[in-house]
Amino acid sequence: MTTDTDAADHRFSGLPARPGKIIAVHLNYASRADQRGRRPAAPSYFLKPASSVAASGSAVERPAGTELLAFEGEIAVVIGTTATRVPLEKAWAHVAGVTAANDLGVYDLRANDKGSNVRSKGRDGYTPIGPALIDARAIDPADLRLRTWVNGALVQEDSTSGLLFPLPQLVADLSQHLTLEPGDVILAGTPAGSSVLAPGDVVEVEVDAPSAPGAPASGRLRTTVETGTVPFDGALGSLPAVDDAQRADAWGSREAAGLGPEPAARPRLDPALRAKLEAAPVAALSAQLRKRGLDHVTIDGVRSTHPETKLVGIATTLRFVPLREDLFASHGGGYNAQKRAFDSVGEGEVIVIEARGETGSGTLGDILALRARARGAAGIVTDGGVRDLDAVAAIDLPVYSKGGHPAVLGRRHVPWDIDVTIGCGGTTVQPGDVIVGDADGVIILPPALVEEVVEAALAQEAEDAWVADQVAAGHPIDGLFPMNAEWRARYDAWRATS
Repeated sequence: MTTDTDAADHRFSGLPARPGKIIAVHLNYASRADQRGRRPAAPSYFLKPASSVAASGSAVERPAGTELLAFEGEIAVVIGTTATRVPLEKAWAHVAGVTAANDLGVYDLRANDKGSNVRSKGRDGYTPIGPALIDARAIDPADLRLRTWVNGALVQEDSTSGLLFPLPQLVADLSQHLTLEPGDVILAGTPAGSSVLAPGDVVEVEVDAPSAPGAPASGRLRTTVETGTVPFDGALGSLPAVDDAQRADAWGSREAAGLGPEPAARPRLDPALRAKLEAAPVAALSAQLRKRGLDHVTIDGVRSTHPETKLVGIATTLRFVPLREDLFASHGGGYNAQKRAFDSVGEGEVIVIEARGETGSGTLGDILALRARARGAAGIVTDGGVRDLDAVAAIDLPVYSKGGHPAVLGRRHVPWDIDVTIGCGGTTVQPGDVIVGDADGVIILPPALVEEVVEAALAQEAEDAWVADQVAAGHPIDGLFPMNAEWRARYDAWRATS
């Protein structure tokens, strides 16, 4: 008869005992760093619970409602003797052995936990380890091989010579900050080749030392993926959420995820053009657009927290749809569209929000405004309300809205999508449109017309300033504003000599 204790103990059959702690490295193989486009200057870590350990031959669930369960074949370093502030040259002596591990994770659950990975990598069974321990004394830690297979096909192969931070360095570094105890496990990172698993897939990981006497090996650590059937309760916490950036990360590339090539970089304003737009009043720009047949290009009914500050930038968009409770349950929590918009806004961009003119709730508050400023945003425009209006106004960032409201967005809105064509304040706004705002309001400039319109607006401003000087000098308006042929000749002569 098998007891619950026996079943629990079997999870740790690939280790000397249940580990007190499992410490994983975020990014450590050069091949993986090159794939991600960044190389850390020092190792960084996260913790995994001992309850996530599983033995070879176990099954693991891809949770209900998720799509991006990814494998990461890794070397598990098992501590043999207590290590506190050990020097690098003595660090390996504190290691009992190494074996294979799989640092499984669900990308759909990463967003709200950021680098901690609590929910995405801490689930039961998400750290298979084993099946056999290789004696640390019998191997060179700089000459180990790691291989991973999915359904029999080799998908990862690398050696510890490709580590950015060698195994002894991880032991020594961690021992500066915490005591490593016998049985503790360090997961040393995964090489390039990590990708997504589907229910029914079988993933195997093996560590060996082919150059060492007897070529010791861990044996293949085998895990089978099953479909989870119990949904998450959105009332308790974050729900799964994915976007194309998460898919590309999980699969290893946009191409592998079926997303096609990297999208074109967002447009940016030339500094010289930006300077001209900053000098051109919204009223002058509006007049020039009207001359070109564009009269529905103002975002009406909004006022700025900083009317003295000129707003100039490229539009990025966020769309809210009317509240429907079931849709808010699926789209309102976690890393929703609202949070993604404020986390992805670029330098010099303006977040434009479609709130349908609904003023019965806030569409952002001070935290999101601070995030936009930290990202270098030029400003925010919403045709809805703003929470924490005084705090938002205290931030050095122009925010145009229809006024303050204390309620959260869930009272009226569901955050739906970003970077799509929207309606805001009675006009259509597309990502990439040029936004200009001042104390008179906010106007949209189609990118193809910006140069022409701003040049004409500045020319008109110069003309209007000259006319104002003539009026101030006592000349009557009749014939001067607008200018008749005589006054036009005078103006042209002045321009030629000024």
